[in-house]
Amino acid sequence: MVGGTLLVAIGLLVLLAQSIQTDMLGLLFLPALGGLFLVAGIVGRQAGFIIPGGILTGIGLGAIFTQSPALAATETAQGGVFFIGFALGWFLITILSKLFTHETQWWPLIPGTIMMLVGGALLLGALNVLEFAGYWWPLILVALGLSIIVRRK
Repeated sequence: MVGGTLLVAIGLLVLLAQSIQTDMLGLLFLPALGGLFLVAGIVGRQAGFIIPGGILTGIGLGAIFTQSPALAATETAQGGVFFIGFALGWFLITILSKLFTHETQWWPLIPGTIMMLVGGALLLGALNVLEFAGYWWPLILVALGLSIIVRRK
């Protein structure tokens, strides 16, 4: 029942989006789609719908945040607010699964926290996080590999 209702609602949302061509509707499409999945997950008490709902809602929030002139003046700041919006969607998965399902989904806190930290650093402009991470990430792999080797002996 929930799956069928979700398909009908998605179809109607897509028809609406095709018939009304405005920039604002385009920005609201992903959060609306995510909202449909969230409602389906809450009604059906299934994390399987809440997970894509949180992800789609987070991407939509990030896109909306980047369009706000007050929040994002530079490209780096736009990237920061996008990551923060996206992180909120991941946190939403944990919150809603705790409230409405039998099993709390804790794992979304990991990507959500990483995105929130990267977004905050980009927004603050304290350092160019992506450039830094792009150069030094192999050292993390080396350290991780060494720790596994040492623990095996």
